Amino acid sequence: MQAIRSILVVINPEHSESLALKRAKLIAGVTQAHLHLLVCDKKHDHAAMLSVLKAALIADGYSVTTEQAWNESLHETIIDVQQAEGCGLVIKQHFPDSSLKKALLTPADWKLLRHCPTPVLLVKTSTPWKDRVILAAVDVGNADGEHRHLHTTIIDHGFDIASLAKAHLHVISAHPSPMLSAADPTLQLSETIEARYREQCRAFQAEFDVDDEHLHIEEGPADVLIPFMAHKLQAAVTVIGTVARTGLSGALIGNTAEVILDALESDVLVLKPQEVEDHLVELTVKH
Repeated sequence: MQAIRSILVVINPEHSESLALKRAKLIAGVTQAHLHLLVCDKKHDHAAMLSVLKAALIADGYSVTTEQAWNESLHETIIDVQQAEGCGLVIKQHFPDSSLKKALLTPADWKLLRHCPTPVLLVKTSTPWKDRVILAAVDVGNADGEHRHLHTTIIDHGFDIASLAKAHLHVISAHPSPMLSAADPTLQLSETIEARYREQCRAFQAEFDVDDEHLHIEEGPADVLIPFMAHKLQAAVTVIGTVARTGLSGALIGNTAEVILDALESDVLVLKPQEVEDHLVELTVKH
């Protein structure tokens, strides 16, 4: 987070109180990152609004540029501008379609999360971050190279947000329930799984400096436990990652990622490992 030099802030002209901009100001206020404000609109008739926003931000000491653009769709426009400007973070507010779909992400949000090569912060609430919990979700049981790199990225971003927002970082890791059909007998016993998992967690805690009070190890499916723990701790931001080759689409078994993201009541920061980011950049260039 500290290394991000430029932030792309997606502005919705229909909503004067931009929560995305509020979060961007908080981050840039600490990191000194440049803010690039983008209105995605075919008509390009929001110059006056962007001018007012820019003037106010510059008066407050921020470095700001603005743009109006449109290319085929909302997510493609955002990604095109992110690539052109070299922004290291995209911040967008989630606007629910209706009370019926209040929690559910829109197709545009989903496509952005799947295809954007950089981290995306999806703002879902107006809750201040200060003094709240930042929840980082990791899979300690997966210790291969790609997951280890992702764990480092998730925890680093979690610590960064907690530091700049004067908040508290907590970590959750869900582990599988015993499998009676497992070939390995140790995977059939709850105590053995728990013991093995605790051992992995101790190594993880030592590496990332996370004490027992801030680590939550739960048995069961991630899509249930992550939103449950975020709600229980009243988390302001939940940081999650994906190792899927094509972004979030196959990130977690089935549609776990979709369930988690839709069920979370907090803001969500979605991260991808470097290899996935590089792959998505390649796809963007080809298009």
